[in-house]
Amino acid sequence: MPDAPSIFERIIAREIPADIVYEDERVIAFRDIAPQAPVHLLVVPKTAEYADVAALAAADPGLLAYVVEVAKRLAAEHADGDYRLVFNSGANAGQTVFHVHAHVLAGGLTEGSLG
Repeated sequence: MPDAPSIFERIIAREIPADIVYEDERVIAFRDIAPQAPVHLLVVPKTAEYADVAALAAADPGLLAYVVEVAKRLAAEHADGDYRLVFNSGANAGQTVFHVHAHVLAGGLTEGSLG
């Protein structure tokens, strides 16, 4: 029996609504529903092939570079261009959706904030 689609796959398929701020053929970006900063966006590759950033980096470094490029553009568009980029890898590191994604956090962050 195949795994059920992740919440990100369901957002990509428009089965679940999201506040989408960017989309193209490779990635989708939307606001986090439980923001941890004034600006908290998720940049999600449209492929569900990679569970975490290490798997993505090993298999498709070009797509990883593209995720980072989109994150930078979104930080410039939605904040002052300064941002924190976070990839959680593994349940004990806070990853809850095992479809690689980047958290773009911005807006008045200080060293040591966010835990």
